[in-house]
Amino acid sequence: MKPSITVLTLGVDDLERSLQFYRDGLGLPTEGIVGSEFEHGAVAFFELQAGIKLAIWKRTDIAHEAKIELGEPSSTECTIGHNTKSREEVDEVMEQAKNAGAIITDPAHDTFWGGYSGHFQDPDGHLWEIVWNPAWELEYNRYE
Repeated sequence: MKPSITVLTLGVDDLERSLQFYRDGLGLPTEGIVGSEFEHGAVAFFELQAGIKLAIWKRTDIAHEAKIELGEPSSTECTIGHNTKSREEVDEVMEQAKNAGAIITDPAHDTFWGGYSGHFQDPDGHLWEIVWNPAWELEYNRYE
C-alpha cells in the first residue's frame, strides 16, 4: 500500500457540539455540516494542512456505513498528534482547547525525550497530543 491518507474521521455523539468545538473553539476552517439531506450522511470537514482533512461524523452513522456494531468509545484507541513549532505554541493551543471546553488530561510539560507536550480530550473523548519536538523542523503555517 502506498501511503495516501487524506481524511481522518472522528466518530462523535453530537455533531453540532463537535462542530462548535472544532470550528468555534479551535478555529479550524470548515464549511459546516454537509450531507444532511442524506440518511446517515451529515458530516463536517475541516481543512488541516495541504491535502489533509479532519472529518466529524456521528458514531451511529459510521457503524451503519461500515456495517459494524456500535461499540463503546475509548480514548486509548488512538491519539491525534498536533506538532507545533515551539514550546510556547504548545501552551497556546492547550489554552485554546481548554477555553473551547476540552478536558486537559495531561498539562503541558517537559518530556523524558527532550520535547514538550500535553494532552486533552475533545467533547467526545478523542485524545489529542499537542507537542513540540526540537528534532523536527515543521513546514507549515498554523491556520494561515
